Amino acid sequence: MDTISGSVPGPTHPASEFLAYEAECRNALKPLLAGLLDTAESVGWNRRTVASTLMFLAAQHVSAETSGRS
Repeated sequence: MDTISGSVPGPTHPASEFLAYEAECRNALKPLLAGLLDTAESVGWNRRTVASTLMFLAAQHVSAETSGRS
């Protein structure tokens, strides 16, 4: 099974600087996401379906984390 590899640089802005912190996170993850979408598409998955599934899984992951903090 192929895996997506790459390093994610850490933030240089504190989380309290939300706009800069969020933009920096987007820029750090964008190439990894593009690579994952390209890889999934290259083995036959529809790119839009993969993107939608990733959004679903991300929301599910965050929701599970939040509900576990009771």
